[in-house]
Amino acid sequence: MIKRTKSETSRRNTEKNPLSKSSSNKSKSKKDSGEGVNSRDKRKYIEFKQRMKKGDPLPSFNEDAIRLNKYLSNAGVCSRREADVLIQTGVITVNGEIINELGYKIKPNDVVQYDGETINAEKKRYVLLNKPKGFITTMDDPRGRKTVMSLVKKACRERIYPVGRLDRETTGLLLFTNDGDMAKKLTHPRYQARKIYHVETDKQIKKEDLEKLLSGVVLEDGKTQCDKANYVEGGTDHEVGVELHSGKNRIVRRLFEALGYKVVRLDRVQFASLTKKDLPRGMYRHLTEHEIAFLKMTK
Repeated sequence: MIKRTKSETSRRNTEKNPLSKSSSNKSKSKKDSGEGVNSRDKRKYIEFKQRMKKGDPLPSFNEDAIRLNKYLSNAGVCSRREADVLIQTGVITVNGEIINELGYKIKPNDVVQYDGETINAEKKRYVLLNKPKGFITTMDDPRGRKTVMSLVKKACRERIYPVGRLDRETTGLLLFTNDGDMAKKLTHPRYQARKIYHVETDKQIKKEDLEKLLSGVVLEDGKTQCDKANYVEGGTDHEVGVELHSGKNRIVRRLFEALGYKVVRLDRVQFASLTKKDLPRGMYRHLTEHEIAFLKMTK
């Protein structure tokens, strides 16, 4: 069952986009772990779930025709280069016919067989998590720390992976998928996936420092600038919303540290076109067909 903290409820409008001109409640809560649910929050989530189909809204988005070697690779048979060798040796059939043509494309309903055995590529899954504090973004941890995988282990049977990272103390949106092409697209600098963060620091943030964020701050790995940076409407002078495309490690924290601030709360409220609407802290949902299609179309 979805849980929402009091802090999650009080900041709901701001978390949709801290850069928008909307007011937010100034009340704070020290808990970000998803505990402290009340009957009103439970009722709201039940009403939200009733507006959707029973069970998780799993996508049924149809892929376009893809190259046969890519299909074999996606199914875990072999690498694309090795798949080309298999195709040339005549051990791959499509709808009962031997295919020797490199670059041959198959459609979603085609039956692909290798040495007489039917190959079923994994269904693509796209799971969005509202990450709480205290979880590290890794598949497993030898030190036994809590990982984000424990929060999405019941999301689907397929093995999914996090797209990008959020550090242990950062909360907010984290996408999981088994679609390697999608993951590569969203993390590649060329595509510039937009990220919006709600940042709270240990002291008042000077206006001239916001201007520095926009003009660029020189870090040890080069100069980085934010696309937008402004005070959170209705928040304190310790709170700002920043928008940027950089995927560098711990980039938001490092930007503020370089300007002399310590980040005490960091929440990613938007990733690409995805927002935290109706997704309380610690819970996940599957993307809708519309959301997946939009991500695929985004250049």
